[in-house]
Amino acid sequence: MSTIKTRNGRSRPHAMRIATGVAIVAIATGLAACGSSTTSSESAGPESSASASEVPAGTTPLTLQSAWINDAEFMGFYVGKDLGYYDQEGVDLTYVPGGPDVSPETQLLTGQADIALTTPDATAKAISEQGAPFKIVGALFQKSPLGILSLADGANITKPKDLIGKTIAAGTGATVAIQAMLKANGIALDDVKIVPYSFDPQVILSGKVDGAAEFCPDTPYVIEQKGGKPVCTLLSDLGYNMYNDTVVVTEDELANNRDAIIGFLKASRKGWEENFKDPAHYPAMFADTWFKGTGREVAHETYYNEHSKPMMANPDGYFSMTDAEVKAIVKQLKASGIDASVDMFDTSLMAEVNGS
Repeated sequence: MSTIKTRNGRSRPHAMRIATGVAIVAIATGLAACGSSTTSSESAGPESSASASEVPAGTTPLTLQSAWINDAEFMGFYVGKDLGYYDQEGVDLTYVPGGPDVSPETQLLTGQADIALTTPDATAKAISEQGAPFKIVGALFQKSPLGILSLADGANITKPKDLIGKTIAAGTGATVAIQAMLKANGIALDDVKIVPYSFDPQVILSGKVDGAAEFCPDTPYVIEQKGGKPVCTLLSDLGYNMYNDTVVVTEDELANNRDAIIGFLKASRKGWEENFKDPAHYPAMFADTWFKGTGREVAHETYYNEHSKPMMANPDGYFSMTDAEVKAIVKQLKASGIDASVDMFDTSLMAEVNGS
C-alpha cells in the first residue's frame, strides 16, 4: 500500500525557500566557486548521461532539473526520453529528479541545470528580491494542482464561503496562496484558521483539521485507500489561479540556446500528448525504471496521471502561455504580495512552438 505521508506537491521544501528568503544568488555563487554539485541523489529510473564529446554533431546537450522525485507529475518527460522525441529535436536531454533538499533555482544559477521546473511565485521572488536572471518560457500546469482537500462527509469544502470558521492545514508556501485566495473572495484572514501541516492526510481522516492544502490529482488517492471519501477543490476553482511546473531558464541560456529550448518544448509536448493517449499505459511500463524505488504503487501513479490531464490542458497545446494569461497570473502574484511583472515571462518561444 502507498505510504500515507505526502509532500503536498513540494509545498514543504518550496515554502522553505520562499519563507527564508535567503539569497539564492549568494548561495549559488558560493557553490559555483567551490565547484559543488547539488544534483539530487534520489534519482529513480534511467538517466541520459552522454558526455559532451559523445553528443552527435548538431545536437545540443541540455539538463532539466525537475521539481520533485520521479512520479506521474512528470510523465511526459519520461515518455519523451524513452521514445526519442528529444533526440528528434536535436536535444540530448539529461533529466535530474528533484527532492526536498534540491532548489531548482539554485541548480540554474550554479550551471548544474539549463532548464528547471518550478513555480511562478518562487521565480518571481528570486528575480525581484535577488536579481536572478530568470525567464519563464512555458507552463505545464495551466491550473495549479494545489487545492483544499476535505472529506465529503466532513467539511466538504467546495466554495470559498465553506472555508469560513474552518481549520486548514497548510505549508508556508500554500498558506500564501490560500491567503491570496481569501483576499480575492473578500474573506477576512481571521475567519479561517491556518495551522502548520505535517504533510500527512491522516489529520483530515482523524478530524483534527477540516481540510489541508494538497495536490488534487495526487493525495485523494491516499484518502480513498484509507476508506475516506475525498473532496479536493482546486484553488483555481476558488478564485486563485496559478501556473505550476513552469519552465524556467536563465537569460544567458535563452540567448545562447534558444533553438534548443524550443526543441525541448516541442519534444516535451509530444511526450505529454503520447502519455495522455492512455493514462494507464506508461505508469505500468515505468514501474521498474523511472518509478523504481519510489515506494509508490502503479495504481497511484495511474490515478495521478489521469487526474492531471484537465489541469494541464490548453487549447493551444501543452506548455502554452498567452500574454493575457500571463497578465492574470501576474495580477494574482501581486495580490499575494509578490513583486511580479509580465517581463518575467517570455511567451514568444511557445508562440513559435504553436506556429510550427
